[in-house]
Amino acid sequence: MTAIVGLTGGIASGKSAVARLLESLGVAVVDADQVARGVVAAGTEGLSEIVTAFGAGMLLADGSLDRKALGQVVFADPSKRKLLESITHPRIAAQSMAALGALAVRGDPYAVYEAALLVENGTYRMMQALVVVAAKRETQLARVMARDGLDEESARARLDAQAPLEAKLAVADHVIWNDGDRDALAARTLEVHQALSARFGGTER
Repeated sequence: MTAIVGLTGGIASGKSAVARLLESLGVAVVDADQVARGVVAAGTEGLSEIVTAFGAGMLLADGSLDRKALGQVVFADPSKRKLLESITHPRIAAQSMAALGALAVRGDPYAVYEAALLVENGTYRMMQALVVVAAKRETQLARVMARDGLDEESARARLDAQAPLEAKLAVADHVIWNDGDRDALAARTLEVHQALSARFGGTER
């Protein structure tokens, strides 16, 4: 059976970059963000429930979800964020588990489930190992502002909405710090890949 390894990290820490590097090493990855986009795509029950809960102002002209508008609402109000999570998380979990179940019988040493809230929702306990991608708060803040075009106040609100990094580090099997350049990230990711491959019976690359 293929071991399932959780991959998580705070906003703008670089977990998606690590996931792509692992894919380049031949590791299968299930990306919860991609699953999440699917469960709220146009015409889905998930999107319909969001419109019911938050109003038609959450839709773009083409009928798809206005992610920026929704983000402004839920990151400003924890109760609304929880409401959104109650709509999306069960759907994301069900589809992700189905995808991981398909990977588990492939026979690879390990596969990765990349998701932001593995520690917060306790899902990491279902994984055979947990990798946390981490960055200093100043690094995260600068990346969020540059990536999402947010002002500092909005960016800080998104960082503050997360669980403390220390909570993730406390339960991590491997930590990948990502405050340096791409080469440093690739080198550290390779080290972790080799350790996981050795642990779960694969051949180091």
